[in-house]
Amino acid sequence: MNETTAATHPHTGMTTRNDSWWLAPGLVAVGFGIFVIYATFRAFENNFYEIGPIISPFYSPKLPTPSWFPFSAAFLILWMPAGFRATCYYYRKAYYRAYFMSPPACGVKVWGSQGYCGERSFPFVLQNLHRYFFYLAVLVLGILWYDVFIAMFSEGLNISVVSLIMLANCILLSGYTFGCHANRHIVGGGMNKFSDAPGKFKLWEFVTHLNEHHMGWAWCSLFSVGFTDFYIRQVAAGVFSNPTLIPFH
Repeated sequence: MNETTAATHPHTGMTTRNDSWWLAPGLVAVGFGIFVIYATFRAFENNFYEIGPIISPFYSPKLPTPSWFPFSAAFLILWMPAGFRATCYYYRKAYYRAYFMSPPACGVKVWGSQGYCGERSFPFVLQNLHRYFFYLAVLVLGILWYDVFIAMFSEGLNISVVSLIMLANCILLSGYTFGCHANRHIVGGGMNKFSDAPGKFKLWEFVTHLNEHHMGWAWCSLFSVGFTDFYIRQVAAGVFSNPTLIPFH
């Protein structure tokens, strides 16, 4: 049931639903808000917070800031994964409901006099850049995987709490990135019959399995990248420790 056919409550004018329909968009609003506040703080903090060869993911790769650039180096990087998430098909639904209430839930009337009217005018037409942000997100993800390799094998095998957190973060980011609808189209598009390319069909099936849990990957990876940056920051600042689980050999 969409916003045009939703039964409305005589008092609220929004819905006859008596369940906690507001909980999901409310949690989305809070979750997004916390992440955006932290990410904005870190971007303006202008501190890489390095632990030997390890660098926080919000500042990786370590880029020099041009003299003419008024912001920190984080802004040279974060626009790529930020653009990928902002234009993501799942996230569009999530923040349209949470912040624009368009509509806030199934069977609930749109808040206000005008609801969602498509993505054919500015600024929503920019959502069509999602497929291009996918390529940029893969580039950033490759750099983060390289950071994991450096953290674990730069001087022999060194498995620490930080390196395991970085590894878990990259796994979750990979599940989210490669389960993207755009990647599913890239992998499965351009063919009329999968029987002509069974290997491509298997790859498409794998991406489809990731895509089936896209919402879970999206939230877990959002939390993991923020937590990874936070933990590395705290270790570099001397607040947290970084126990070595498997030492150098």
